Amino acid sequence: MKLNELADRPGARKKRLRIGRGIGSGMGKTGGRGGKGQTARAGARIKGFEGGQMPLHRRLPKRGFRNTPFARKLNEVNLGKVQAAIDAGKLDAAVTVDAAALVKAGVLRRAKDGVRLLGSGEIKAKVAFSVWGASRSAVAAVEKAGGSVTLLAPKRETGEQAA
Repeated sequence: MKLNELADRPGARKKRLRIGRGIGSGMGKTGGRGGKGQTARAGARIKGFEGGQMPLHRRLPKRGFRNTPFARKLNEVNLGKVQAAIDAGKLDAAVTVDAAALVKAGVLRRAKDGVRLLGSGEIKAKVAFSVWGASRSAVAAVEKAGGSVTLLAPKRETGEQAA
């Protein structure tokens, strides 16, 4: 077999249909867009329009509250990743580990609004963390290794609100 004898299987490559190329193509004149009007033009479309009937998204009641614009954007870091950085010599276990230290060590790309410590992986070094939040399993694992976790997040009230 030679290079000039290489070929696809028949029907493997189908040429795309070029619309608006004359009567003979079967896709000429209106080019599959139907008659006149808004939908025949470029750009404009009525999304969610149900022929004048009240659209579903307006028939349903508004529900709930989303705190999206004010939500805190946190970096999530697993204990295994921190331990790997300590083993590689990028992170010093003797000093307090916070967002700035993790960025400097290359564990995080940038410090957002804070760091949340998660418990995946294991930590062997005695490390003092100063983070915005931490999962229960992460706190337990750090304390088991002899370290400590300081939370920067303000304490939330649980139970009844003050009247």
